[in-house]
Amino acid sequence: MQINDLFNILHNSLESQNNGKKISLKDMADSFGISMRTYQDWKLGRAKPQAAITVMEMLGRLEDDEIIRAVRKINKLKD
Repeated sequence: MQINDLFNILHNSLESQNNGKKISLKDMADSFGISMRTYQDWKLGRAKPQAAITVMEMLGRLEDDEIIRAVRKINKLKD
């Protein structure tokens, strides 16, 4: 699996969570504080951010319940 596959899976999951409404690349990029071009390059596989690859590999090693716990802790850090 390539990093762009993971970005596409996550992007589609966020759209599903949004009642199936499409989320533009610009809106997604803005929500993460990055340029649309950067996000587009990640999604198309033209750029491969090493930190994202490492985070995805770490998440891939966790059991489902641990992923949920980790994401909840991460979300609390944003507050």
